[in-house]
Amino acid sequence: MLYSLFSNLIDIFSFFNVFKFLTVRTGLAMFTSMLVVFIIGNPFINFFSSKQILDPIREDGPEDHIVKKIGTPTMGGVLILSGLFSGVLLWGDLTNSYILFLIFIVGSFGILGAFDDYKKIKRKNSSGISSKLKILWQIILALIGIGILTYLSDTNELRNLYFPFFKNLVINLGWFFIPFYVFVIVGSSNAVNLTDGLDGLATVPVILVASCFAFISYVTGNIVFSDYLLIPYIKDVGEVSVFCGSIIGACIGFLWFNAPPAKIFMGDTGSLALGGSLGSVAIITKHEIVLAITGGLFVLEAVSVIVQVISYKLTGKRIFKMAPIHHHFEKKGWAESTIVIRFWIISLILAMIGLATLKLR
Repeated sequence: MLYSLFSNLIDIFSFFNVFKFLTVRTGLAMFTSMLVVFIIGNPFINFFSSKQILDPIREDGPEDHIVKKIGTPTMGGVLILSGLFSGVLLWGDLTNSYILFLIFIVGSFGILGAFDDYKKIKRKNSSGISSKLKILWQIILALIGIGILTYLSDTNELRNLYFPFFKNLVINLGWFFIPFYVFVIVGSSNAVNLTDGLDGLATVPVILVASCFAFISYVTGNIVFSDYLLIPYIKDVGEVSVFCGSIIGACIGFLWFNAPPAKIFMGDTGSLALGGSLGSVAIITKHEIVLAITGGLFVLEAVSVIVQVISYKLTGKRIFKMAPIHHHFEKKGWAESTIVIRFWIISLILAMIGLATLKLR
């Protein structure tokens, strides 16, 4: 909105030309989204507390976890999305096809997550929408999003899969790009959702991954930098850095309230939306495999659940004391702050490795 307004005023006031720079608008989007969350955070939390919109804690979880978390408001994803949309709508180019695609994904997955949270609150237990129905809806929404992206985008890169560490290793997926993209979006959405189990545990890794992809989208959309780094150049994809900046700002603002001890949880409203948007950014920038590296913590959490389920069904034995894996360490007696900070460190290391792949080709 403001970007469009200022663009129309450039011929009258040359100062407004500064808003054409992606770096400026990315910084403004980050600041705006963060400020919005800061401003509405406390009133939002107080309102949700008064309306008893509280997180139903898993009864099979660690006893200490149940005692500390009970009575904490949930659906904090509404806070995050409020900040995110403020940053994108004010400073993003709303005629950009990639921005429109991302707005659809984050909005639709956020609505799905909110419905799931509503079901949990209404039933007063941790069982919301059935897992099969939730995944089915995620697949449907991802397919619609991919349809929008395919229709609006004019790039020929959509069907290509690029591998990090290799200069010319590219696979044309053909029509297989559709199920592959669905897998990336839905898998990323659920992986972030599974990670969101301790105060601040998912928030900081999301910030780190979004920061990586803010940079990746910027260089991918710049013909000089992309040529220097030997990565595919995709016209207009640099605008995605504004979206990533909004994620960073909104999550920094949310972390103020979500840091241990959390005053609010993001719930599925936030985790499904953020995870889906990160997966979508990865497929737009053609760095899907880099997402698996930078978001390796999310992958670890998801794999721990898959391994646990398969092991129990095949052998009747559990590999972990509890899945996802952060609960395993809780059961082993690790302090929550210890788990969270160590997982943050792991996420930071993986983010640096992911960025390093841009040069190591």
